[in-house]
Amino acid sequence: MRAAIYGAGAMGTVLGAYITKNGGSIDLISHNKEHVSGLKSGGAHICGAAEFTVPVSALEPEEMEGKYDVIFLMTKQRNNAEILKFLLPYIADDGIVCTTQNGLPEPSVAEVVGEERCCGCAVSWGATFLGKGSAKLTTRPDALEFALGTIYKNGEKLGRVKNLLSLMGKVTVEENFLGARWSKLTINCAFSGVSAITGLTFGQICDDKYARKVAQAVLKECFDVAVACGIKPAKVQGHNVAKILGYKTAFKRFISYLIIPVAMKKHRDIISGMYCDLAAGKLCEIEFINGVVCRYGSRVCFPATLNGIICRTVHEIERGEREISVKNLSVFEDFV
Repeated sequence: MRAAIYGAGAMGTVLGAYITKNGGSIDLISHNKEHVSGLKSGGAHICGAAEFTVPVSALEPEEMEGKYDVIFLMTKQRNNAEILKFLLPYIADDGIVCTTQNGLPEPSVAEVVGEERCCGCAVSWGATFLGKGSAKLTTRPDALEFALGTIYKNGEKLGRVKNLLSLMGKVTVEENFLGARWSKLTINCAFSGVSAITGLTFGQICDDKYARKVAQAVLKECFDVAVACGIKPAKVQGHNVAKILGYKTAFKRFISYLIIPVAMKKHRDIISGMYCDLAAGKLCEIEFINGVVCRYGSRVCFPATLNGIICRTVHEIERGEREISVKNLSVFEDFV
């Protein structure tokens, strides 16, 4: 079986390094020539919550040959159509593309490669790109988990994907995959969204009393939109976060506020990839994260006000009208 990671940035480098270290065979493919050169010459160096270096197979896109049975899509969603059209000749007839992107990316992938060749994976860990063959794991190794599934009728293909992911961490095949996606999306909306506009790590959001209140309110809004849309959020690492954070009384709201730092303790060092894009002067994926909740809410006349505020604030930063700062939390003052 031939496998590849297309978009071997932070997360792709870590995943590829673990798969290779634990006996798997996979190509790490990236447009970043300097990073590919570093991977080829010195292997993949992983630091942070883990420390190891392993020789890997690294390629630039123009060096790809033949067809792959599994391709992990780990690029930004903004260019899915263009990237997938490029990848089509490299996907085996009975192969599968597993999108590990955030949000709800499966429909955009299936539109190009076909439903029978698309599955998804919600990733419950984080990493930071360092470049030149290096990446930093920002989640504790005992929390490396994957929720694997499909919204199409191709579940028989999930086994080959699961075998590869199992070389890094715990893999749960989710029957309620849309619910698993939504649970991960909810966490991204709250913590990645707030991180993007403030520059805070997930741990710093938990430590700042008002930032935590904002994240808590965004979490609840996301779960409320899910209920309004008939979506049942799945458990996250065995915990029914929708029950904990979809509170309806002041007492349960207080309990959920206390629980948030405990729930995020293994992920404290993560900083949003959207923050990294904004800090580099790039457009980020906010419309594929918080924007998804806004669009789902509008379908059922349930306005996702807080998610909309995050989207608007990010776009102001993108246009140079606002800087990344903790002061941006003031945009929530009339609502939280």
